[in-house]
Amino acid sequence: MTEEKCPDCGSTKIVRDQERGEMICQSCGLVINDDMVDFGKEWRSFNSNQFDEVARSGSPMKYVKLNKGLVTMIDRRGTDLRGNKLSTKSRAQMYRLIKWHKRASISSSMQRNLSIALTELRRVASYLNIPESLIEAAALLYRKTVKKGLIRGRLIEAVVAAVLYTVCRTYNVPRTLNEMAEASGLTKKEIGRTYRFLVRELKLEVPLTNPIYYIPRFASELNLSGEVQEEGRKILEKAIGNGLISGRGPTGVAAAAVYIASLLKGERRTQKEVANVAGVTEVTIRNRYRELKKRLNIEVVA
Repeated sequence: MTEEKCPDCGSTKIVRDQERGEMICQSCGLVINDDMVDFGKEWRSFNSNQFDEVARSGSPMKYVKLNKGLVTMIDRRGTDLRGNKLSTKSRAQMYRLIKWHKRASISSSMQRNLSIALTELRRVASYLNIPESLIEAAALLYRKTVKKGLIRGRLIEAVVAAVLYTVCRTYNVPRTLNEMAEASGLTKKEIGRTYRFLVRELKLEVPLTNPIYYIPRFASELNLSGEVQEEGRKILEKAIGNGLISGRGPTGVAAAAVYIASLLKGERRTQKEVANVAGVTEVTIRNRYRELKKRLNIEVVA
């Protein structure tokens, strides 16, 4: 984004007067623009009742909703605009309208697929405690997958899990394939195969998983202090600098770094405890522990 300059004196000290709708140069006083548009709302509300009375638009569009939130709903209260009860005949007619309205909203095969997939997406994301912004990104990516016809012949659950895993890796939110498999009820192999297929077909650039992002999570679950987290991060930075994590699973390396840091800072945790939190075996932690200790010359008092 280029910095705005005064056309008269070249100064970059530009002031925006929102009340007058003007842009003014602070150095020479030149009014650069006197026709600014205020995109904010022109009303205020101090409680929910006032907001409902003066608001003129609904909730924002959301990709995780079937119709992106832009849908007409028929009220089921059985009353007219004045609050009077409808007759039995009118009420029966209204219920039929509601039923056919629901059927029409998911009439195509794509809509039916999205209806199932977005519900599953919400469920898995809730189980794994994935942020709302990432759920939206995953829903958008799933819609692209459907549009390109990449779901044909594949389980909806597998595509949903693969999409979520892709988004988590893209935005550096540490979630493993094992966790995705547990949440979706599928095998790690099935999700991994679908994930690789989507990345290849959609030409996605997914970064390599950085083990440093697992440190806060593992330390938090083990009730370790911030000092241990910082020490674990330093150990991993040295390991990455020396090329020690190439070909190693990021969770195993991160777990070993947390284990070493807990010993160095006097907050000892057993290999079994760390292994349970990281979802790896004790043998993996022992192997990574020995490698890091030897190659980084770390003196650990057992």
